[in-house]
Amino acid sequence: MNIDRRKLLLGGMLAVGVAALSPLASQTARAAIIQGTAYKAPGCGCCDLWADHMREAGFNIRMLEDSDLAVRKIRHGITSDLASCHTALIDGYVVEGHVPAKFVRRLLNERPEGVAGISVPGMPVGTPGMPGPKAGPVDVLAFGNGRPKVYATF
Repeated sequence: MNIDRRKLLLGGMLAVGVAALSPLASQTARAAIIQGTAYKAPGCGCCDLWADHMREAGFNIRMLEDSDLAVRKIRHGITSDLASCHTALIDGYVVEGHVPAKFVRRLLNERPEGVAGISVPGMPVGTPGMPGPKAGPVDVLAFGNGRPKVYATF
């Protein structure tokens, strides 16, 4: 059987294109286009582990060291009760700390009014990037207009 390699290649490219644009394409494949930049204190390893978690979930996260991270946090509305070890800017939102990718995706899908971002304050063990068993439920806080409110618990 004589198969024209050009037709085979074009057919394969068409199939991949249709699958990527299909409403049935996986959330991970669609999330791959979401870009983000995260800032961490120099030498912090758990921040890199969180970025790896986000990448595995399909986000494109660039991690940068910032020797003046406290100023960046203040500029983006991160108060001491919301603070963690890294601050990410993803699609117009601030993501502070070890927030699981599924809640970032939920935030981007819902785009709740008055919310500037979400945070997992501190560095709770068992959250993405913080190895070990979780001691109990962890709250994801939404912040922006008014006092922070629980956005999700995991």
